Amino acid sequence: MDVRFYELDEINISELKFVVIISKYKDKWILVKHKERVTWEIPGGHIEFGEDPKAAAKRELNEETGALKFDLKEICNYGVKRNNEITYGRLYFANIDELGILPDLEIEKIQLFRDFPLNNLTYPEIQPKLFDYVFAREN
Repeated sequence: MDVRFYELDEINISELKFVVIISKYKDKWILVKHKERVTWEIPGGHIEFGEDPKAAAKRELNEETGALKFDLKEICNYGVKRNNEITYGRLYFANIDELGILPDLEIEKIQLFRDFPLNNLTYPEIQPKLFDYVFAREN
């Protein structure tokens, strides 16, 4: 599996399938646990048909963390190559000012981490690379 990073204008917006939002609240990283998994993941999800990536990121951040007030910054596009197929997404950074109630959707709970965990991740070959890319630019 190969993860590559691209400038925002390098990948056509129509090719983007996902948004991923590296998020901080009170100087801690937020990860989420899906109801059907036992692992942690970065908030994010699919871009719905006709949806702008930034709108998808705002929606996913609220649905998966309960975030109400936040600053959202586009970082880059990324591609994941698996079995000779590349899937593209857009990577964001969010500094969350206010959390509300977690919507009763697919996320069971959120957790705040002082350091980004390297164990028990849903996508261990992808998530640390996305985090490292954002961390290098936001700290």
